[in-house]
Amino acid sequence: MPLTATPPSRPRIRFDRNELAGAFGDLGTDLPLLIGIIAASGVDSAGVLVMFGVMQIFSGLWYGMPMPVQPLKAFAALVIAQKIPGKVIFGGGLAIGVSMLVLSVSGLIDKLAQLVPKPVIRGIQFGLALQLATLALKEYVPADGLPGYWLAAAAFLVTAVLLGNRRWPAALVVLALGVAYGLTFKLDLATAHRTVGLHLPGWQAPTWDNIKYGALLLALPQIPLSLGNSVLATKQVVEDYFPDRRLSVRQISFTYGLMNLVNPFLGGFPVCHGSGGMVGHYTFGGRTGGSVVLYGGLFLILGLFFSQGFQQVVQIFPLPLLGVLLLFEALTLATLLRDISTSRPDLLLALLVGLLCSGLPPYGYLIGLVVGTALYYAMQRGWVGLGK
Repeated sequence: MPLTATPPSRPRIRFDRNELAGAFGDLGTDLPLLIGIIAASGVDSAGVLVMFGVMQIFSGLWYGMPMPVQPLKAFAALVIAQKIPGKVIFGGGLAIGVSMLVLSVSGLIDKLAQLVPKPVIRGIQFGLALQLATLALKEYVPADGLPGYWLAAAAFLVTAVLLGNRRWPAALVVLALGVAYGLTFKLDLATAHRTVGLHLPGWQAPTWDNIKYGALLLALPQIPLSLGNSVLATKQVVEDYFPDRRLSVRQISFTYGLMNLVNPFLGGFPVCHGSGGMVGHYTFGGRTGGSVVLYGGLFLILGLFFSQGFQQVVQIFPLPLLGVLLLFEALTLATLLRDISTSRPDLLLALLVGLLCSGLPPYGYLIGLVVGTALYYAMQRGWVGLGK
């Protein structure tokens, strides 16, 4: 997809079919994580879903562009794997919120941004693309067996033909296909009515022990990924897609921190911004904050009225179609490498960083960031070479 500047006259918020299509560009990443978090930790689904929706709406209105809000991925992986309880999750959220706010207010985040070179940022984005593509092809596309493969093939063809079409947005057509399939083959009318009912988030108050344990267990592994992808790489995507907007890493880290100082007290899972999410929204049509506001509205409705049967509600939508949306998000992220492709050393460095990020969980992003940055400056001084 071409990197084109958005005209300066564009509105900050717009609601039309393209913004609606773009709203679902990050669904394949967020939905499975939220389902896994709720199932593993036992946290109240109303709090998680409502606050996730509220933070999306806040971000869309604050930035006036498709600035996404995503569950913290390292947090989520640890919570799902170790079944960490809610109080510790909320304590870790407060810890990382304070950390990011301090980095922003003190200006330390600006110094980090100046230190990390563009090829390393592109490598981080490429590593995320590899992870998303692997998730799509290994977990989502095969999920429904042979019918799912046929469904995914049809969705892939539709998306390839309609991607970028402003009149018939690809994501809306794919979503319509998925809803029709789910309602026809997966909806259980006998239990569907039991999932409806108003539920509000409850107040949470993490103790100091919760905060300290959450900081060590959850926040510490998350910070490198957040610096690389949520802040530095997201700023780069803003420069790629919205060159008329002057957005600093300090602004991005400030709202990141602010969200996580509010979220935990109402049962929200810790969140961040993310370059992949912005690429996803943009790929499928989002150009203003409207796409993120609409996306947040979906989760707000799910949380308020369908949270008690959330897993049953979302299971009617076929995973193979989410896999196709996720795959196109990954492909678009990978194409961002092209602006450094004329420099063989920069391209090789970015590929190496991407492989380190995607292949060495849970600290791959920290390793990729440190090794890539060190190699870049060693190359600048002629100490090492990655080709001419």
